[in-house]
Amino acid sequence: MLIGCLRQGLTLARDFRLDLGWLAQAAWTYVSDSVWEPLTAAAHNDRPEDHLETAADALGEVLSALARRQHEHRERTADRLTAVVDTGRLPGELHEMAVYYLAKAQRDLGRSADSQQGMQLIADGGELNAPAARRGLAALDAARTLGWAGRHHRIEGDVWWPHGDMDRAAAAYEAARAEAEEHGVAGERATSQAQRAFVLAFTDPARANDELDLAEQLLSELDLRATTLTTQIAALARDAGTTAEVEDRAHALRTEISVAGLASVEATLELALCFHHAVRDDHEGIAVGIGRLRELTGSGDYAYYTDIAHFMADRHFHAVSGSQAQSLDGEHATRTRWHSLVTARREHLRATP
Repeated sequence: MLIGCLRQGLTLARDFRLDLGWLAQAAWTYVSDSVWEPLTAAAHNDRPEDHLETAADALGEVLSALARRQHEHRERTADRLTAVVDTGRLPGELHEMAVYYLAKAQRDLGRSADSQQGMQLIADGGELNAPAARRGLAALDAARTLGWAGRHHRIEGDVWWPHGDMDRAAAAYEAARAEAEEHGVAGERATSQAQRAFVLAFTDPARANDELDLAEQLLSELDLRATTLTTQIAALARDAGTTAEVEDRAHALRTEISVAGLASVEATLELALCFHHAVRDDHEGIAVGIGRLRELTGSGDYAYYTDIAHFMADRHFHAVSGSQAQSLDGEHATRTRWHSLVTARREHLRATP
C-alpha cells in the first residue's frame, strides 16, 4: 500500500511541479528503519529495464527491491537497482537513494571498488544520504565528526574491534544503541546491539549470553538478515574452543550466508572460526581458515582479517595482507591483544567444569 502511495505521490508531484523533498524523505523513512513487511513480496515483478517507463515505475521498483533484499540474493538486489539507476528516470534525492542502496549491495557482494565509487558520489553530493555514505568511507578520526546521522559511535566500534580492543568497541556500540533508541530507529538499535554482542563474545562468554538475548529481543520484530547472521556468528565466537559442534554450526551458517550473497558476513564467519581453531591450537584448522579468508578478501576488502587470524594464532608472516590498513597503535599492540583473547579463552575453558 505504501509503495503505491509513494508512486502516486511522485506522479502528482511531477505533474504539478511540486518540491520532491518531502517525497524523498518519505521514501527514505520507509526504507531506513529496516522493518520489512512480508506482504511487500507481492509487489515484486521480474521486469526488464525497458519496462521502467516512468519515474513512478522506477520508484516502485526501488522500493520493491529494497523490501525484498532481506529475502533474495544480493546479486538480485544489485541487478534491480542497477537497472533503475541506469534509466536516470528518478529525480534528485530519489536517484541518490537508489545509488546509495546499490552501493550497499555491491559492498555485501565484495565489489568494494564499485561500492566505494557509489558512496563517494553520494558523499560528494552532500544530499539526503551523505552522512550515511560518509559513514562507509570514514576512519576513526572522521567518525568523531559525523554525529548521529553518520552513526559516529558505531563507526568507532567498527574501528576498535579489529584492533582487538573489545572493551572500547563494546562501549561504542552501547552508546550507538542508546542513541538509536533515543531517535526511535529500531533497525540501528538492533544492529548496534548485535555488534556489541559480537565483540563481547570474544572476551566474556557469560556476558555475551545476556547481550545476545537482548539482541534477539530487538530483532524479534525486524527482518534484518545480515544482523541476524551477526548474532549467530557471535554465538560461535562465544562457544569457541568448546566442541566440534561449533564447526558443524559454522558449516550450516556458511551455506545460509552464501545463499544470501553476503560476502562480508562470510569473511566475519571465517574469522570467528579461526578464533575457535586458535583456541584449540588446531594448526590445520587455522591454516584452512586463513586460506579461506585470503580467497574471500582477495579484492582487498576486509583483507586485514587475514592479519587478525595470524595474530590470533601468534603466527608470523613476511608481509601484511595487502589491505593497506594501518594499526592505530602499531602491529605489535594489535597482535598482542588478539593473541591475548585466545590465551584468555583457553584459561577460561580450563577453569570451567
